[in-house]
Amino acid sequence: MSKVVLITGGSSGIGKSIGEYLLDNGFIVYGTSRNPQNYSESKLSLLELDVKNTKTIHAAIKTIIEKEGRIDVLINNAGAGITGAIEELPEVEIKANFDTNFFGPINVIKAVLPQMRKQHSGLIINITSIAGYMGLPYRGIYSASKGALELVTEAFRMELKDFNINMTNIAPGDFATNIAAGRYHAPLLDNSPYKKPYGDTLKLMNTHVDSGSDPLMMAQAVLKVIHIKNPKVHYKVGAFMQKFSIVLKRILPDTVYEKMLMKHYKL
Repeated sequence: MSKVVLITGGSSGIGKSIGEYLLDNGFIVYGTSRNPQNYSESKLSLLELDVKNTKTIHAAIKTIIEKEGRIDVLINNAGAGITGAIEELPEVEIKANFDTNFFGPINVIKAVLPQMRKQHSGLIINITSIAGYMGLPYRGIYSASKGALELVTEAFRMELKDFNINMTNIAPGDFATNIAAGRYHAPLLDNSPYKKPYGDTLKLMNTHVDSGSDPLMMAQAVLKVIHIKNPKVHYKVGAFMQKFSIVLKRILPDTVYEKMLMKHYKL
């Protein structure tokens, strides 16, 4: 029997790649978008869902259960970027980012758990970020929101063991997607003390995305994890040096690692 997969944010980027790859490998896949009518050419069955709106979350899950009778895999992929000096980021934008990257996935998890508990089976994959393992300059809020999701997954896993429901994180590095276009960018202000370092870092970030890995790599990693009986807590997918940076953070003194990051970003 084909497994039923729900993937949030399935209209573009990594989510679209994962969804199409799973579809081609025999899964029944439902993607989501805030505006599915804008993606009539999508290979996926797209449902309307905004992770910041619990009504749309419950409506989408209800639709899938009515059609398929189950949900085997939830992939929390919907997310948003945010850049800027933390001092200059509006509070409303900081909260909005956490609503999408942290509270949103939790709301989707909470909505799908009753069905998975009823089935006595299920797998939840949270797409986080390698940026969530370290506080990156001018991406501090993004790092914090993804890091928070990494940690809450560790707690969730232990709470769900009795119900035969597995949860894991997959943290991607930089991938060639349109994520930069959807980020909230704090404006480069002429009178800002951060104008030059923030501007230079922003250019470097966009270069990393433009030259990033093929999203197919993420799709293949997700499929591999789905087939693992007892998945690990954390997986990292991306270029070697991006993954190795997490190892370095673990073994290097904090100040040495900080200097290494500042040298990388030319700060």
